[in-house]
Amino acid sequence: MEAISAQLDSQQPPAPESRPGLVRGMSLADSALLIIGGTIGSAIFLTPSDIATALPAPLLFMLVWVAGGAVSLMAAFAFGELGAMFPEAGGQYVYLREAYGDFAAFLYGWMMFVAGSSGGVAAIAVAFAEYFGRVVTPLAADKVIVATPGIALRGWRLSGATWHLTRGDVVAVAAILLLTVVNIRGLRPGVILQNVATWVKYVALAAFIVFGLTLGKGSWGHFSGAGVRESFSHGVYPFATALGVAFIAVFWCYEGWVYIAWTAGEVRNPERNIPRSLVIGLVAVILVYLTVNAVYLYALPVSGIAQQPAVAQAAAEVLFSPAVAFWLSALIAISCFGATSSNVLAGARVSYAMGRDGLFFRRMGDVHPRFRSPAFALIAQAVWASLIALSGTYDQLFTYTVFAMILSYVACVAALFVFRRKRPGLPRPYRCFGYPWLPIAYEILIGGWVVNTVIHRPRETLANLGLLALGVPFYLYWHRRAPATH
Repeated sequence: MEAISAQLDSQQPPAPESRPGLVRGMSLADSALLIIGGTIGSAIFLTPSDIATALPAPLLFMLVWVAGGAVSLMAAFAFGELGAMFPEAGGQYVYLREAYGDFAAFLYGWMMFVAGSSGGVAAIAVAFAEYFGRVVTPLAADKVIVATPGIALRGWRLSGATWHLTRGDVVAVAAILLLTVVNIRGLRPGVILQNVATWVKYVALAAFIVFGLTLGKGSWGHFSGAGVRESFSHGVYPFATALGVAFIAVFWCYEGWVYIAWTAGEVRNPERNIPRSLVIGLVAVILVYLTVNAVYLYALPVSGIAQQPAVAQAAAEVLFSPAVAFWLSALIAISCFGATSSNVLAGARVSYAMGRDGLFFRRMGDVHPRFRSPAFALIAQAVWASLIALSGTYDQLFTYTVFAMILSYVACVAALFVFRRKRPGLPRPYRCFGYPWLPIAYEILIGGWVVNTVIHRPRETLANLGLLALGVPFYLYWHRRAPATH
């Protein structure tokens, strides 16, 4: 590690205050579209079956989406105040650094680079490749290009199985690299691409919703309230457990609204636009999720949704015909491409902030002299995400970090109380709506979910702790080399 760091740090950067920074070029519309495009990815087309399995009642199936959106809004109100106070690149990394110190901030940034945002980029890019291959059949994702005998990394299994390089792997890596190059060229090219992909996705989803509910061959009888009593038949504790499992899938679907916090250093008039974009973007996402799931429920009974991992395709076939599967695959591919674009744009800003502080490779904090983008952080993210995509470990990494990402939200919402008490003089252009009751409600609700997850998903919990523990020696190394002014 010493040799690698020495090579990366061979040219000492100028003092932080003299280093060129990012450009504030994102408008309110850009910020809201980043949230919408980054949040609506592949999950809404795949995870409803997990939720229907845990909560086999139409009313509960729909209400859990409302509850997930409401809980996310509680956190977003708090993040609006935090973002307006600290309009810097890095989001949670900055809030944790200011509230709890470098160590907590580093562990968050470490987790995001090693697994969280990089694993998210890889997972969504692979999903894009899967559905893109269904549209462009010569690039079908399962077609093998190279098969190499030896130890396989897929599924974390150490075995003598064969590792395959497929056309889907190549498409996924190509998408990551293309989006990275666009974002290296500057903020505006990345934002324009993001906005176009989001609007295309939004229009396509609107068509699916409108035509599905008006012309589709479904049944409103699927919305009957049967099943609520049965969900409680085994007792309150089993129901609470099932609800906690369902929320894991729901929170995964809502993951992405925080991207605006990561890119806060490039938002115009951040004191106003960050809080506004959070509310506008999340409300738009909630409406999309509710109406899309209403279409699913119109097409299939909740028991049928539970049996369909690819629920969007199954619903489209019932509502229209099997021939519509081609267009649905195109819609999902566009959705995944837009979400990958958002993740590429936003994720590198966390590593950039760490490099700026000297708590990561210093070159991560460099800005391209011409394009004013965090070019090195984008390149490093692309390389690591591509390796994750090729290894096949993206599902495990991203799933294992959902728990830690939710913990970071809990810590950041708690930081709101820390700042109100210890730093009351900080300028607060926006004050959290519903303070202190909504943040307290969020901490209680998510605290209960965390306890439920620890009890019923110990493997994921241990994996999170293991990833964080791996970062400790790296923190000790970089903290020792960090500038004294930090």
